[in-house]
Amino acid sequence: MTSDMTVTGIILAAGKSTRMKSRRPKVLHEVCGKPMLQFVLEACYGAGCSRVIVVVGHGKEEVKARFETDNRITWVEQGEQLGTGHAAKMCLEELKRHHTGDVFILAGDGPLITAGVLHTLRKAHHDDRAAASMATAVLDDPTGYGRIIRDADGQFLEIVEQVDCTAEQRELREVFPSIYCVKADELAFALVRLRNENKKGEYYLTDIYGILRRAGRRVLAVQAVTAEDVLAVNSRDQQAQVDAVMQDRIQRHLRENGVSIASSANVYIEAGVTIGPDTVIHPFSFVGRDSSIGADCVIGPFAKVPRDSVVPEGSEIGRTAEP
Repeated sequence: MTSDMTVTGIILAAGKSTRMKSRRPKVLHEVCGKPMLQFVLEACYGAGCSRVIVVVGHGKEEVKARFETDNRITWVEQGEQLGTGHAAKMCLEELKRHHTGDVFILAGDGPLITAGVLHTLRKAHHDDRAAASMATAVLDDPTGYGRIIRDADGQFLEIVEQVDCTAEQRELREVFPSIYCVKADELAFALVRLRNENKKGEYYLTDIYGILRRAGRRVLAVQAVTAEDVLAVNSRDQQAQVDAVMQDRIQRHLRENGVSIASSANVYIEAGVTIGPDTVIHPFSFVGRDSSIGADCVIGPFAKVPRDSVVPEGSEIGRTAEP
């Protein structure tokens, strides 16, 4: 890696919940018991970020209050909603004052991002000595995503947002799910050159890659994200889809660590739960977030473990006695 090993996160969290039909800020809507923004923050911290800049707008006081105890966060406000590029521009002063090295930029409504994907992206970014890198995915249905345009040699050329795609470009299946890794000085260079000459009249953050490439900088596009991982939340239906993916991850991790779950479809376990080996979770059981259950326990059937509970080793909760 480069001599400057620092890495900072920027999370774009200023959006409204228009399609969610909600007054609550979108990033505070929960997935498996925790706000979406919390998962994105945890991915950043897991990937080595000691500081994260969170861009807020709609419902900013509510968002800030929810995370007021996290002193690793610097809050930046986006007064007008003029696009993702405009949101990132709001961070320029803070970046120039305090941050060097690499910068991850992520969407606050993408809770399925993992520290593992960010590690993979940053390693490729350094191995390739790139100025800016992106994680991409190949989807069967790329509708709604910016398409990755490559040259005949497979090298990155640009990202074209769907609204600006030609008919031919819409057929491309490699997409950009808004996972950035950029050198801080190169990010500053590109952000001041952003223009809003597109059909929406917005500043697209994706345009930084084309700006840097045309300036002779190295830009890397890495296929590092699965189709499952790109899901973001813009509606209640998408929230349900993301919740199901997260629930599967939670249960799979517990099973890999010695927990038996008798009927996965009929058990709901929120995020942040720890369960010891040889514990059995029976059907129609709920385990609340950040609970700790010891080894050799029997939970259910028809059990509820409230959030933040501590269940001692060998306990039985809600088990129906034999006649």
